[in-house]
Amino acid sequence: MIDVAINSLTTRFDELKSFGSIFGFLFNSKKMKSLDDNDLRRCCTNFAKTFSHDNSADVDLDDFVSELKVLQMILPNTLMPADQIFEFVRAADCYPNVSIAYRILLTMPVTVASAERSFSKLKLLKNYLRSTMSQERLNGLAICCVEKDVLDNIDLDTVINDFASKNARRS
Repeated sequence: MIDVAINSLTTRFDELKSFGSIFGFLFNSKKMKSLDDNDLRRCCTNFAKTFSHDNSADVDLDDFVSELKVLQMILPNTLMPADQIFEFVRAADCYPNVSIAYRILLTMPVTVASAERSFSKLKLLKNYLRSTMSQERLNGLAICCVEKDVLDNIDLDTVINDFASKNARRS
């Protein structure tokens, strides 16, 4: 059990490092303002490569770099987290590429969490009950854990009565 926990933590920290290498320069105003032109272009290039698909990118690299250079000068010298910078950018309404980058940054954890929870439940079920169940039962239990909100709406008395009536007919 300890090995599983250590492996899970190691995986999460590796994913956090990867997340930081892509989005780190956008986390707060201090990090963004501390970048010189070369570092800013390198960070923007990494971001644009990560979020490009089929010969098109979510952000235009040159415009993204230019917008961030202007933003470095315009942002107040107080420490601003990513969500406040996004609100600042939205209010200004003249930084489309930066706005896209912050929307991706601020929604990324939401998109990862539900899938991660599903696999986490499956891992717990599989490790704990591995030797005592078939694949069909494991799949059924995993679906019950993942679709818990649907399961909560089922009337158990109806299910029990239905099961009892079917077993009574067999005997």
